[in-house]
Amino acid sequence: MTQPTKDASHPVEAMFTADEASRGLGIEILEHGEGTAVLRMTVTASMVNGHGIAHGGYLFLLADTAFACACNSHGPVTVAAGADIDFVAPARRGDVLLARARERTRFGRSGIYDVSVVRGDEVIAEFRGRSRTVRSTQAREAR
Repeated sequence: MTQPTKDASHPVEAMFTADEASRGLGIEILEHGEGTAVLRMTVTASMVNGHGIAHGGYLFLLADTAFACACNSHGPVTVAAGADIDFVAPARRGDVLLARARERTRFGRSGIYDVSVVRGDEVIAEFRGRSRTVRSTQAREAR
């Protein structure tokens, strides 16, 4: 994996630069490579639910963003066809979470990616995303 290059021509960098939702939550790309990505997010007070733990939607968003970086690393515009998440342990305000995405397989225009969300060595959530590369005309319409 490589450190982010801040090269707007790289597909991951270009996509993440345009991702106001993820950047607005303070998500950062630490590393990315072919079919892989590592992102970081700190759980803030506004991300905590009524039980005092991180809302699952924010954990999903972090994992989904890592998935997006990994599956778009190959170049063509790729979107989620579906995803599942299992919440393993609670995260709390102030926790620094890492999402580590890796490609499991690609076939035709589809792919399967696994993302582990961790706090230190502790697994917080496991995410599996299914990707679909869109045709060039669909990519233009998605923008």
